[in-house]
Amino acid sequence: MTIEVTALELPGWWLFLVFVADLIVRITAIVVVPRNRRPTAAMAWLLAIYFIPFVGVLLFLLIGNPRLPRKRRRMQREINQYIRETSEGLDFGTLRPDAPAWFTSVVTLNRNLGAMPLAGDNGAEIISEYDESIRRMAEEVRRAERYVHVEFYILQSDKTTDVFFAALEEVAARGVTVRVLLDYWANRGKPCYRATVKRLTAMGADWHHMLPVQPLRGKYQRPDLRNHRKLIVVDGTVAFTGSQNMTDSTYNLKKNIKRGLHWVDLMVRVQGPVVASIDAVFLSDWYSETGSAPSEDVGLFELESGPGDLDCQIVPSGPGFEFQNNLKLFTALLFAAQQRVIIVSPYFVPDEGLLLAVQTACQRGLQVELFVSEEGDQAMVYHAQRSYYEALLRAGVKIWMYPKPYILHTKSLTIDDDVAIIGSSNMDMRSFGLNLEISMLVRGEEFVSQLRAVEDQYRDLARELTLEEWMKQPLRSTVLDNLARLTSALQ
Repeated sequence: MTIEVTALELPGWWLFLVFVADLIVRITAIVVVPRNRRPTAAMAWLLAIYFIPFVGVLLFLLIGNPRLPRKRRRMQREINQYIRETSEGLDFGTLRPDAPAWFTSVVTLNRNLGAMPLAGDNGAEIISEYDESIRRMAEEVRRAERYVHVEFYILQSDKTTDVFFAALEEVAARGVTVRVLLDYWANRGKPCYRATVKRLTAMGADWHHMLPVQPLRGKYQRPDLRNHRKLIVVDGTVAFTGSQNMTDSTYNLKKNIKRGLHWVDLMVRVQGPVVASIDAVFLSDWYSETGSAPSEDVGLFELESGPGDLDCQIVPSGPGFEFQNNLKLFTALLFAAQQRVIIVSPYFVPDEGLLLAVQTACQRGLQVELFVSEEGDQAMVYHAQRSYYEALLRAGVKIWMYPKPYILHTKSLTIDDDVAIIGSSNMDMRSFGLNLEISMLVRGEEFVSQLRAVEDQYRDLARELTLEEWMKQPLRSTVLDNLARLTSALQ
C-alpha cells in the first residue's frame, strides 16, 4: 500500500505559506495603518496587529476608519458652505467691546472649521439640577407655536422624563411640528426603547435614528461612531444644550441602580441670535440622516434678539469634519489663558497636544484644576484616564474627585474670568475623533460667574487627590491603567 503526499500537504510548506502571509500582513500594515493617522493611534494599531494578528486585522477592518462615509463627509462640506454663505452679512447682534486679539483668532478658527458665526446679545442661564432642567425644557416645549426640535444621544420615556414627553404630546396634538433625532446604538435595545419610539410614533412626531448601522438599507459606517449631541430648539427663539441626556439620572440600567449610581449634569437655556446656530446644527443632522430639509416652518438663521449681552459661538465637531474642531478649540484656549483654567470632564483622556497645553499652563504659573469622578461607569475609559493622573499632578494640576455614587457628567472649561465652553464634548479621544459633538463658546463674565458657582458646589463636595496618595496605588492598578491607555488610541 502506498501513500501519495503532495508538496502542499507537507507541514513545511504550510508553515512557509503562513510565514509569507504573516509577513505580507505586517508589511501592508506598516504602509496602510499610519497614513493620515496620529503616531500614537498608528502605533497602537500596529501593536494590535503584530501581537494579535488575526484579531488585530479584523478589528482594523471593522473600526479602523474613524471617518464617516465619503457621502456623509461631502454632505457636511456642502452644509458648511451653505451656512457660511447664508450667514454672511447677517446681523448677529452687537458684540462686546475690547475683545482680546487671541479671542478674535479663536473665533476665526471656529468659523473656518465649523462654519458658525459669533453672535452677540445672547442670554444664557445654567440649570445644574437634573430634574429641574427636564422640567424647564418641558415648560418651553409647551410654549411652542410652530416647531420643536429635539436631538439627544440618549432619549428615553421614563418616570423622570414623562413630563417632557407629555409636553411633546400636548403641542403635537395642537398642530406643532415635532422633529426628533436619537442615536441608533445608544438607544436601540436599551431600557425603555420600545416604549419611547412607540410614544413618539403615537404622538405624530417625525423621528429618526442618527448614525444607524443598517447595511441592508445602505446605511453603514464604523459601528462605534456616535452622535453625542444634546439640544432642543423651540420656534427658533429658545434653545437648550449641555451634557444631560433625556433620561432618568440612573439611565434606567440595572447595574447602575444596583450600584446606586446617579449622573450629575447641567444644561444651558439660551436666548438670542445664537439659537439660530444651535438650530443649524439640528438641521444639519436632520439633512444628513433624512436627505431632506424641513418644510417651510423653519428658516435657517431666523435671528431673534436676546435678553443678555453674551457673545456666543456654536462649534460642531465630529467625524464628518476634516479636523478635530473641539480639540483645536480646547488647545487654543489653554494656550491663551492668562490666569486660571478649570476643566470639568467625566472622561479626560487627552492626546499629546492637549496634555502638553495643560502642563504648559501650569508651568506658565496658571492655576489649573480638573474635576473628575471618583467612580467610573466605563471601565476602559476610567482606567485610561487614571493613567494620566501622575503626569498631571507632577505638573501642578489640582485634581478634584467627585464622590461616589455620583458620576460627574458635566463638560465645561472656564478660562480666566470671562470665557467658557459648555456642551456635550468630553476631553477624550472618543469625543475628539469618533463622536459628533456640540460645544458653545461664551464670552461674558456674568456667564462665567454662573459656571464658577457650579464649580464651587462641585469643589465643596469633592476631595483633592494628592500625588502622595496617588503614588500608593498598587502595581496591578498601574498595569491596568496603562493597558487601557494604549487601547484609547485605537482610532
